[in-house]
Amino acid sequence: MHKIHFATSNAHKLKEARNILDTVGYEVEHIDCDYPELQADDLETISAYGAQWCARKLDKPVMVDDSGIFIEALNGFPGPYSRYVEDHLGNRNVLKLMEGVANRKAVFMTVVGYCEPGCEPHTFTGEVEGNIAIEERGMNGFGYDPIFLYNDRTFGELQDHEKNRISHRGNAMRKFAGWL
Repeated sequence: MHKIHFATSNAHKLKEARNILDTVGYEVEHIDCDYPELQADDLETISAYGAQWCARKLDKPVMVDDSGIFIEALNGFPGPYSRYVEDHLGNRNVLKLMEGVANRKAVFMTVVGYCEPGCEPHTFTGEVEGNIAIEERGMNGFGYDPIFLYNDRTFGELQDHEKNRISHRGNAMRKFAGWL
């Protein structure tokens, strides 16, 4: 089994990455690297920067992951600022922003950034289209999972193995593993 170093402070992302990459022959090792998160309007730039910064600092190949939910009716908000919005507003206030809005289309996106020391970073994007629910549903997952509808169920209602087969993170991780 091959080993991948994953720089993240999010235990949920670490668990998902391990579950996804384990199925394709990669062991995910958590690595402590609190990198500065670049403020940018796209996830690719943020992930590439983080991966390159960590690879340079730790002198080893590193994977990072940046994710966001892009809500069509809100012009793609919160997008790359999803973590900040989650921390300061939460799902209930996002749902308040959506009250009375008919267009509930959203895209969940993850970009995996990977870099080896002294090299340019590579990025791998995974997306899943869905809708914003009317209310929070489900106790599984984390972040926006309880309000992201996919085929009439929220990600919060799916078991990990179900979500990982279709999720934005699963799609990005499988692209990354295929490239490796």
